[in-house]
Amino acid sequence: MCNLRAATMTVFLLLAGAGVVGAQQVIDRIAARVDTDIILLSDIRELAQYQQFADGKSETDAEILDRLIDQWIVRTEAKAALFPLPSAEDVNRSLQRLKRSFSSPEEYEERKKQSGLTDDDIQRILRSQLYLSNYLDSRFRASIQIDDKAIHDFYSTRVVPRAQSRGQAPPTLDAARDFIQEALVQRAINEQADKWLKESRSRVHVENLLNETMK
Repeated sequence: MCNLRAATMTVFLLLAGAGVVGAQQVIDRIAARVDTDIILLSDIRELAQYQQFADGKSETDAEILDRLIDQWIVRTEAKAALFPLPSAEDVNRSLQRLKRSFSSPEEYEERKKQSGLTDDDIQRILRSQLYLSNYLDSRFRASIQIDDKAIHDFYSTRVVPRAQSRGQAPPTLDAARDFIQEALVQRAINEQADKWLKESRSRVHVENLLNETMK
């Protein structure tokens, strides 16, 4: 069956990190000014650490800076809306999902050690991820409508071929319907969030100092 993680990748790539405190020391400089706030070079380095830990690779500094600017936009609006922080139980469930994404507990611990992140760092990052992703979900989900044709198309073009490629019998459409529905909703949230962020960027003053910082 098609992996729901792929359907939510855009959102989680957007949200990954968000304030990691890593063991690696860097000489801090301003990488960008966003309205009256700043993004530091250490913020970029820290997000790269988390991406390396969670995905085994990290984006370029420029790509990470773009994500941090998007995070700033989402966080600023969520705070203005007095959006609630996730519960400790929700954070723990997210942590358990993250651990299950590794092949073994040993791999999780080894990658964590290599990244320089602590348990507290990881829980704080997950809390920030949930805060931002929950806000995006609450902002866009209610307006999304998924019709039967979209569900049938996803089933025939994604679920069935994927099962067959693995030599497995595909699940029935009824058995897969809830999964497909949520995957399509998440995809639509991604699309609407991307559009909203592009529009929001035009209203935010951003001064990119990354090239100067790297000199």
